[in-house]
Amino acid sequence: ITVLELTQNDLERLDQQLAVKVEQAPDFFNNTPLVLALDKLPTDCNLDLPALIALCRKHGLRTLALRAGDPQIIEAASTLDLPVLPPSGARERKLDLASKTPAEPTKPAEPTYRPTRVVTTPIRGGQQVYAKDGDLIVLAAVSPGAELLADGNIHVYGPLRGRALAGIKGDTNARIFCQQLAAEMVSIAGHYKVAEDLRRDPLWTEAVQMKLSGDVLNITRL
Repeated sequence: ITVLELTQNDLERLDQQLAVKVEQAPDFFNNTPLVLALDKLPTDCNLDLPALIALCRKHGLRTLALRAGDPQIIEAASTLDLPVLPPSGARERKLDLASKTPAEPTKPAEPTYRPTRVVTTPIRGGQQVYAKDGDLIVLAAVSPGAELLADGNIHVYGPLRGRALAGIKGDTNARIFCQQLAAEMVSIAGHYKVAEDLRRDPLWTEAVQMKLSGDVLNITRL
């Protein structure tokens, strides 16, 4: 998935830069899935997030998620129903803190409740459905151009012809299940395969499950 990292709040300049890129590679900018990395922007930069997303859409980039740490940007993303990924380097900072602070005995973590979002109607092209903090179950067909996003697993009890992105906050144990694999793209924790890869798989159009083995996205028959 393409990541666009911004270090300054200058939409006019970004517009010009993207226009140049589109001219150089017009085929690339064709409803391309995008993660906007905004964690390097100055704090309190008063970013106009809807305008930024509209600008990206104008140049053929479809924003699937943000990477941010600024509370104002996170709040704006929530209003737009966009998933927010943790800032880059957040994991490393946690490791640094752990190395300096003696570990304290902790109680075993209690099982956390992961809500499941169930959709019973077909997902049409252009629709985006997101299951925050849990699994997504679709009891109907998913059309080309539709997008499924989940922090957990994705289950499709019908043909999967759109895009399915599971474990979008980094859950490498997430899986994707579908009754008929005909997807434009599948992704688990950022590891993805596009239609060109999937069509070469012998299980194309079959009932399958997808999971990660290390950094490899494996497809097996259900």
